[in-house]
Amino acid sequence: MQLSKLMIDLNVLAEFSRNNCVGICVFLVPANLLTTLLTIVLTVMNSPKTQIWQSAGIAGIFACIMILHVYTWFVIGVVMLPTYIFLVLAVVCSLANLSAILWRQSSFQLVYRRQ
Repeated sequence: MQLSKLMIDLNVLAEFSRNNCVGICVFLVPANLLTTLLTIVLTVMNSPKTQIWQSAGIAGIFACIMILHVYTWFVIGVVMLPTYIFLVLAVVCSLANLSAILWRQSSFQLVYRRQ
């Protein structure tokens, strides 16, 4: 079997992303916000590290998909306010998840150093 038949055509994937933009954004915006909120809540409640990592991982996947979706619009030259808003949302959610993981690890170390 030829290698070219196994590869995914990125143009088709980008075109699918642009053609279904409303549906993708309607799903990704709440998914990003809810999974990031879940990560923050789990961190504040001092949940086990594995739960926080799972929540942050799922939120990271949603954020990466949103960034890739926005970049498909940048590639064809569509530079509008919604593209920047969605890009900033994905970056802020990624940073919030990363900071929740780092805060959980540093607070965990502080608790066990005191004992």
